Amino acid sequence: MTERTIFQGLGDIPPGRRSVALGTFDGVHLGHRAVVRAAIAAAARLDARACAASFHPRPVTVLRPGTPPNTLAGVSLRTRLLLDAGADEVALLRFDRNLAALSAERFVDEVIVERLGAVAIAVGRDFRFGSDRAGDVALLERLGAQRGFEVEAVELLGADGERISSSRIRGLIAEGRVAEAAELLGRPPSVEGTVQHGDKRGREIGYPTANLGVVPGQQLPAEGVYAGWAVLPPGETRHPAAISVGRNPHFGDVDDLRIEAHLLDYAGDELYGTPLRLELVSMLRVQETYTGLDALIAQIAADVAETRRRLAV
Repeated sequence: MTERTIFQGLGDIPPGRRSVALGTFDGVHLGHRAVVRAAIAAAARLDARACAASFHPRPVTVLRPGTPPNTLAGVSLRTRLLLDAGADEVALLRFDRNLAALSAERFVDEVIVERLGAVAIAVGRDFRFGSDRAGDVALLERLGAQRGFEVEAVELLGADGERISSSRIRGLIAEGRVAEAAELLGRPPSVEGTVQHGDKRGREIGYPTANLGVVPGQQLPAEGVYAGWAVLPPGETRHPAAISVGRNPHFGDVDDLRIEAHLLDYAGDELYGTPLRLELVSMLRVQETYTGLDALIAQIAADVAETRRRLAV
């Protein structure tokens, strides 16, 4: 087994002693990281591997397919963040109707005990499991005592003493309050996609932009202009960026939402077809229309200068 391991499903998990952080972990916010830390501490004490077991796809997309909330991190980013939080392993628990139909007791026996080999489990205080979400922390503790694994329930609280939740973070991002969202995530909120061809207007006025073809289902920020980072493969290279989210109101001929990033001082290859992640650090302003092209160019120059100031680059 390699030092850091990713299991793509229950069938891939070999036998072993594991201290398991269990949940969906959408966004891997600071509350989720506290759950992972609890599992890591138990692993050290019990001579076990620290494993973050994450449901994928998110249970809500299976149980309520018509109205799933947007995600804060796609599965690849979620996996990386869980490893960055210190887990030795990440196990993706394929959530489908069969898994959802397991009773709480069968879920414990077949998933937690047989497949994961858990000697300890860490979950959020409000964790629910099993068919109809019938299992809670109290039941998990009783079953753990019977089956021989420890249980730690972690309060998902922020520095302000308020409960951290993915829905709270989604709301902040939707309002453009990305700096506040970052305080709960422990990182800037981000949007992922692939660079696609746009109208090339930015290039024509001296500020070329990477037009992001957004992966569907992500939580998008409010329309506006943001200071942030463009993260490129390979190696997660980071470039400061002025990021526009909107419908190009100055030109008035765009109906769909567009996300475009001007990478400051970038002199690399063309980015078309390149995967790109945009990290949103702070909102600079709302979208506006201008009296003429010169006024728009002047505003973009001001946005770039303010981006440098806020990112200290």
